[in-house]
Parts: sequence; structure tokens; C-alpha cells
Amino acid sequence: MKMRTWLPVVMALVLAACGQNTPTSKGTDLSKANITYQDELMELLIDAKPGSIIEIPAGVFSIDRELSLVVDGVTIRGQGMDKTILNFRNQAAGAQGLLVTASNFTIENLAIEDTKGDAIKINKGENIIVRKVRTEWTQGPKTENGAYGIYPVQTKNVLIEDSVAIGASDAGIYVGQSQNVVVRRNRAEYNVAGIEIENCIDADVYENVATNNTGGILVFNMPQLQQAGYRTRVFNNRAVSNNTRNFGHAGTPVASVPAGTGVIINSNDQVEIFDNEIADNKTANIIVSSLFSAGYSDSAMSADFDPYPEAILIKDNRFSGGGNAPDGVEFQALRIAKFGPTGRFPDILWDGYVNPAVLVNGQLPADKRICIDNGEAGVFNVDGPNKYANPNTDMTPHKCTLPRLSPVVLPNA
Repeated sequence: MKMRTWLPVVMALVLAACGQNTPTSKGTDLSKANITYQDELMELLIDAKPGSIIEIPAGVFSIDRELSLVVDGVTIRGQGMDKTILNFRNQAAGAQGLLVTASNFTIENLAIEDTKGDAIKINKGENIIVRKVRTEWTQGPKTENGAYGIYPVQTKNVLIEDSVAIGASDAGIYVGQSQNVVVRRNRAEYNVAGIEIENCIDADVYENVATNNTGGILVFNMPQLQQAGYRTRVFNNRAVSNNTRNFGHAGTPVASVPAGTGVIINSNDQVEIFDNEIADNKTANIIVSSLFSAGYSDSAMSADFDPYPEAILIKDNRFSGGGNAPDGVEFQALRIAKFGPTGRFPDILWDGYVNPAVLVNGQLPADKRICIDNGEAGVFNVDGPNKYANPNTDMTPHKCTLPRLSPVVLPNA
């Protein structure tokens, strides 16, 4: 079936930068880095037993191959994210910096820099804690950087807190196909996606700062994965000035994220966005969209995949600025045509796709609506299903509320 493309109008055409600052760091000086410690560290990881605490001293350590851990119940602890630095700039072997396939795992108080691929990947574990960890590509935002900074996938009971992620060519902090997730008090900057929750069940994302990314905070569902995501709360965050050009790899889902986006909900259900500061994101402060708007063809979706965002509550956020210089010439043309040369998009953009199979008298049922209870904040429905023939700012279908989601409770937090 022919690919549907809101992509060139709203979700893509990642062309020139949308106005951005760039980090000034020249990277960690490796001239005096310790190049022998990696053998000791690899031995500690191989010999670890349940209950082991691997203490890494302060210093800069040059690592040239992937590290791995397969033993449950291990803690890796440095002396601080700016004191214990594992730098992989000269990495010659392995796809990650640190690959963990274990449960009851904690990593804290260190930095992992300049990995060839993902910085920290944690696969199929339970009871995971990432605390006061920095992942960074120190040469600035580049497509050649690794995809993910902090990357738990197919995990359960995950806590990521007080950490920093900089420069990932996909997502700085990414949690995928996981259950019971808390992401709090982190900073994500100069990534394509600052913080991304993808195909997760029960996630709380709060008290984070997402700034200078392409897109600040993303809540996505993607097809052909092991589970669909739902029940995510995004609250008390700052998603401001996420205007860095999109430097993701062509063909990846995040490569379609327009520069200048604060929060994006794509094809996910039961999502609450509340009490956040969302400001100065030049395309839109919030985008709510279906997978049809991200350039996927119907044939790429399994029969049981639900591409429509439903049961979305946007409430009591503090919006300012943004929407005045959207990414892509078509998007700029849409802004000018609808709001004039000096106008701006409303704070919330919606692609307009709804599931026709669930409509009652042409309307979404109350429990599936996109509800906006956010003062003077407006919505712009670009009318994607009708090829953008009749975009509108009608708030009437969105003046509603939804039952509130329960907090995520972790046994390890």
C-alpha cells in the first residue's frame, strides 16, 4: 500500500538546522589517560559474583573494547560522573561500551564517553538502577555518534535517576519494551531524542530537563515489537529550546522528528502530560500523532498494531514561545498560510488521525479522546487523513478529561 506522508508536512523534512546552539567541549583529554586499567576492569567483570561491588577509582581510563557483565546482583560504582571516566574514543572492538545481560544490577557515579555504539545497554534484566551516570559523545552532535546513551530494553523495574546524557544520534535516555519504569531528575542535551519511552507499560518521567535536543521527550509505540506501550505519565519536567538539527541516521524513526519539538506522543495510549514547563520549541511545544504521520506504510504494521494515539490528557502545563519557526519548508508554509507571516502554531499540534472503527456517531468515545485541560493553550489539527485540506483550531472535541493514571511504584526505589 502506498506510504502515507504527513512526513514532509509535519513530522519530517529535516533540512537545515532550526537555529541551535552547539556544545563547546573539545572532549576529554586522553594524553594522560590510564590505558592499562581496562584489563583489570574486564577481569573484575568476568569474576563477579552475586553481591559483588566493583569499585572503579577516580581517573580517566581509555578503553578500546566492549565491556560486558552477565552476573546478577552486581553493582558497578565510580567516584563521580566527572571523576571516574571510561573513554572509548579509541574503541576497536564491540558494539557497545558496556553490555549488561543481568538482573538486580546497579551502575552509579561514573561516565562513559565516546563509544562506537551505544554507551550502556541493559538487556532483559529486572530491578535495574542507573544513578548519577553520564553518557556523552564529547565532539558534539554528529550522526557518527553512537545511537543510545542509557539504554535498557526488555527490562522490568527500571530506575534511571540523576544522570546526564549528551550527544546520542538516537536517544540520550531510551527505555524500550519494558515494564515499571521511572526516569527522574536527569538531564538530556544535544541528542536527537532527549528522553524516549518506547513500547513501555507503566512509566513515570518526571523532574527531568530536556534541552537543546531535536525532540525533548518522546512517548512512542512502534510496530513489530514484542509489546505495545501504554500508561505513561510525563510531569514536572522542563522541555525547553529543543531546536538542534536532526542528526539521526536516515531511515531510523527518530530521523523523522522535526527539530524544535518539546514533547511528542506517537501512536501511544493512556498518556498524561501535566505540570511541565514546555517552552521555546520552534516547531511545536507538543505534537500528538499517529504512525501514519511518521512515514510508515500500512504494510509495515502488524495486524494487531494500533497506530492511533488515544486517551491522551494534556493538563496544567506552562507553555511559552515556540511554534514560530518550524522545521521544513512545507511546515513553514502551513504556518504562514494559517497564522500569517509573524504568527505561530498553537502549543499543541495533532495530525487528526482517529480509528474509524471505534467512532460513535462520528466521534471518539469519551475514554479514547485527546483531552486538553490547559488554560489558554490551543490545538492545531492539521487534518492529515484528508491530505491537510481543512486544518483547524477547533477545541470543542478536546474539552474533556480522563481518569488519572496511578504512579509507578518500584520495589528497588
